[in-house]
Amino acid sequence: MAGLVNNLLILFLVFQNSCLGYRSPLSVFKRYKDTTRSLSNECLGNNRPVIPLGRTDFALDIRMPGVTPKQSDTYLCMSLRLPVDEEAYVVDFKPHASMDTVHHMLLFGCNMPSSTENYWDCDEGTCTDDSNILYAWARNAPPTKLPSGVGFKVGGKTGSKYFVLQVHYGDISAFRDNHKDCSGVTLHLTHQKQPLIAGMYLMMSVTTVIPPGEKVVDADIACHYKRYPMHLFAYRVHTHRLGKVVSGYRVRDGQWTLIGRQSPQLPQAFYPVEQPVDVSFGDILAARCVFSGEGRVTETRIGGTASDEMCNFYIMYYMEAKHAVSYMTCTQNVNPEMFRNIPQEANIPISVKPDMIMMTHGHHEENKNAAKSSLLQQPKREEEEVLDGDFHIEEVVDWPGINIKLGQVSGLALDPEYNLVIFHRGDHVWDENSFDSRFVYQQRGLGPIEQNTILVIDPSNAAVLHSTGKNLFYLPHGLSIDKDGYYWVTDVALHQVFKLGAHDKAPLLTLGMALQPGNDKNHFCQPTDVAVDPITGTIYVSDGYCNSRIVQFSPNGMFIMQWGEETSSGTPKSGQFLIPHSLALIPDFAQLCVADRENGRIQCFRLETGEFTKEIKHKSFGRELFAVSYVPGGLLFAVNGKSYPGDVEPVQGFVMNFSTGEIIDTFVPVRKNFEMPHDIVASEDKTVYVGDAHARTVWKFVSSEKMEHRSVKKAGIEVQEIKVIAVHTSVWIPLSQTQRPSSLSCWQAGIEAETIVEARLKNNPVSSDALKKQEKQHLVQQANTGVSFVLITTLLIIPIVVLLAIAVFIWWRKTMVYGADADHKLDSGSGRILGRFRGKGTGGLNLGNFFASRKGYSRKGFDRLSTEGSDQEKDEDDGTDSEEEYSAPPPPPVTSSS
Repeated sequence: MAGLVNNLLILFLVFQNSCLGYRSPLSVFKRYKDTTRSLSNECLGNNRPVIPLGRTDFALDIRMPGVTPKQSDTYLCMSLRLPVDEEAYVVDFKPHASMDTVHHMLLFGCNMPSSTENYWDCDEGTCTDDSNILYAWARNAPPTKLPSGVGFKVGGKTGSKYFVLQVHYGDISAFRDNHKDCSGVTLHLTHQKQPLIAGMYLMMSVTTVIPPGEKVVDADIACHYKRYPMHLFAYRVHTHRLGKVVSGYRVRDGQWTLIGRQSPQLPQAFYPVEQPVDVSFGDILAARCVFSGEGRVTETRIGGTASDEMCNFYIMYYMEAKHAVSYMTCTQNVNPEMFRNIPQEANIPISVKPDMIMMTHGHHEENKNAAKSSLLQQPKREEEEVLDGDFHIEEVVDWPGINIKLGQVSGLALDPEYNLVIFHRGDHVWDENSFDSRFVYQQRGLGPIEQNTILVIDPSNAAVLHSTGKNLFYLPHGLSIDKDGYYWVTDVALHQVFKLGAHDKAPLLTLGMALQPGNDKNHFCQPTDVAVDPITGTIYVSDGYCNSRIVQFSPNGMFIMQWGEETSSGTPKSGQFLIPHSLALIPDFAQLCVADRENGRIQCFRLETGEFTKEIKHKSFGRELFAVSYVPGGLLFAVNGKSYPGDVEPVQGFVMNFSTGEIIDTFVPVRKNFEMPHDIVASEDKTVYVGDAHARTVWKFVSSEKMEHRSVKKAGIEVQEIKVIAVHTSVWIPLSQTQRPSSLSCWQAGIEAETIVEARLKNNPVSSDALKKQEKQHLVQQANTGVSFVLITTLLIIPIVVLLAIAVFIWWRKTMVYGADADHKLDSGSGRILGRFRGKGTGGLNLGNFFASRKGYSRKGFDRLSTEGSDQEKDEDDGTDSEEEYSAPPPPPVTSSS
């Protein structure tokens, strides 16, 4: 018994020590909180500027030496010599400043500062030789960590020997108590040679004039790039109060590729380039700042004071070491005419809620009511998210909607109450016998569908709230719902488009002639989908299987115009269609996107003119792209079609960035398989529904957070209070780093906690309600941490207690049976039990083998689950494998239709 108890105690201590290896986030919070308060109050950073971080790394603390500016718009500089002569690389920047006192900070690298004083007025200059900008900070921006293998080179024979910190103190009202300021930045440097050298490219307007009261003023910058290739990975925007949005692009062969766009009224951090952009010799780098002169009574020019303006677009890049250039600038516009083709998004302000705007105290001359002035008269943008690589969509596996008995599911939509509306075909199917060669419906004798074809579903529990559409349709296809809740549907057998009220038994508006295919303003041929402009009420119809056009109607159904043509042989051109199958309105950009099904692509057009704007096409789409849906804020969702023999692209869903067209994520269901996913609809909270015509079901997907915080919400103060983590960790740490051992995860979690604390300790102007909400969130997080610790400890103790009880029982039984011999035999038994823990002589812990040895015990919980069988299961009575919708005209080989 003693041997067993000793072994169990050792096992418990091993478990306990393993748990203690992961420090409680609460302890990290307290430790960092105390350190930070002491450091910022006593300016300890200046007394100990160099902090060793191991054999190859060290930190350098660069701080103002306790200064008190005497007037607003003061620029003060200080310098610090690199403490080593050999080469080093800056890989991390951690700011120490608050926008309550500091308007912005810049960190330069050079070899000769303009002064040898502890600090000086920057009007004397920063450096006497060439200087490079290494870092920029404003508006409580979070820390910046460079990608793995990338660093700013300093020291050695060619690198900068000095760092010069420039701090712009805007409104000095915070210094009425004459306290000393020690704002600055901590650098993380390493002696390990970095294969890629970072640099800064600054685009800056120097001639812009903003007339008073002018609603929209553009400042454009563009330069030819004539160096070795560079790779862009981060950007930062900067204006003063009048700036509404700043956008940067690479222009190559007339194609504009977004680098980044952001509101300068939000934290001016270095945001990640969503999809890294390369720039080669001959490309053009272009940027636009949009200003509004409303609220001003005099001209506003570019300058260094708060009453002036600036238009800056910073780009962080890296180059191969042998070709690296550390700093480049662009201050001109080499081709003003090219900006006629700038993407529309560059002209649309990113809205910032008034109660979330962080007022820049440096702008002491601003009218206090300036924040209330109206935004530019452009389409309104919703709050956006900067998505990192960990955004992911997964099926809600317990959602019961998958079990609803449906016919072929052809259309999905969300009503104004966000209920899911399903359009299905009941007992009718579209197969090879449905139409003749002239596209005339051949099964009219069946009559209309007798079941309700439109079901309104509770999105949470899949309960049917309402149903309609009985005896109205022959072969339902597309469904959309306008802002007033009216249903717009198409019927490919009737060749018509209908407008219905949610509870109406007859259509309120009918377009097209029943059962008569055609291609004029009064006829359709198998129309596929409808979209209604929420602002103008204009109706757009995709027409369809036999026609290749988009038709535009007035709100009362009068023909306005049409565009599009059939795809000719060879590569399909812009505006050509091979079954325009699904429509998605993009109100943010006044565009209409079309799923060009058989061409396997998305085409987008201007709403008013039908002018082509962009194509989105990826190899992973395969040959067919069935449906597309848009979420305000910039996300595009789509589903492709059934693979052909020999194709490698799977049937799946896609999440894309509308601006860049890049794929952010792909997804497939867990239950059943996609067979012919026919329509997709997504809500603003990124809940996604997919309807499948052949599987006769609807799946529900939601965004899952692989990390605690996966995005930076562009809504003002939340960025630096909570969402900082995504910029500090998720954005800058490559995938290879996230796969390190758990010990690194513990360290990384500690850094995340420190980042949160640093942001919260800043004396930011936060409303009492917002502060209470943040404190409540923090308490909840603390409570969750405590619960997690208690739960883990309990789960670890329970097996030990159970084993101890088993051992006591065995000892008691053996005492009863063997009497005086029990002690000896129990030692032998305890050895066998511990032997089962260790497995087959490996010395490792194998609970699966131990529990599997117990009589009647199943190892299901420890073996890897096999899902292959369930993935292939089919309802033997389904019979949908033979049901195909056929495209028209039917080319060989016959394409699947829907």
